Amino acid sequence: MRLNKTSGILLLLAMTVVTACNHKDKKTEARAREVFKGLYSFAPGAKLFQFCGGQSQYWAADSSAQLELKYSQLINFEQSGTQVYAEVEGYKTKSATNGEAAAYDSTLIVKKVIKITKDIPEGCK
Repeated sequence: MRLNKTSGILLLLAMTVVTACNHKDKKTEARAREVFKGLYSFAPGAKLFQFCGGQSQYWAADSSAQLELKYSQLINFEQSGTQVYAEVEGYKTKSATNGEAAAYDSTLIVKKVIKITKDIPEGCK
């Protein structure tokens, strides 16, 4: 009997963990649909995004695993740090307090790359 009670508790605990892990935060999902247009540059220790018409730079966290890849296909390693025009889907969040992103107030979490090109539109220079 004791084994069945323990098994039941463990099963209930496992179901709770699985349910909690599968729960999606609706605010995060809604923010993920926002499109940002601006200048992106990548260099060792600097993954930066600057919105068109803005002066502030944001740390860019590439959760899509496509932004850095597509950047490297456009820009030679010797030219790293060169700005390109990018349109991405994601959301802004407060930067971590440690690591490379800590030097920036906010981080842009990139969920999807819509467009990336060397051709920078006139209104975004």
